[in-house]
Amino acid sequence: MHENEISENIIGAAIEVHRILGPGLLESVYEDALCHELHLRGSQFKRQQSVPIPYKGIKLGTELRLDLLVEDKVIVDLKAKEDLTTLDKPKLLTYLRLGDKHLGLIINFHVEVLRDGIFRVVNKLQ
Repeated sequence: MHENEISENIIGAAIEVHRILGPGLLESVYEDALCHELHLRGSQFKRQQSVPIPYKGIKLGTELRLDLLVEDKVIVDLKAKEDLTTLDKPKLLTYLRLGDKHLGLIINFHVEVLRDGIFRVVNKLQ
């Protein structure tokens, strides 16, 4: 399945979660609900996936923690805050590069209409 198809499924699941729960809850609540919704839709995913950080031929002792990795292709960075920072998108791009992935989604549930809280970040997506 192509990253764009996977992202459509993720976004649909996130919209359903937001429709039912609305804004204002903790990020961990949205993560639990989104994982359940993805499971109901038959998507494979990993939560809090560790990604090693390579540096000049070694792996650093500290690893990245991805909120979700869906179908081993799309990184999902979940948020539940009023405003994204200027570093949120570049941070996700760094995660994509280090994980050799091509598409990431930032989903911020702390918005009135979820489409205003969804951002795509790409890294050499075909």
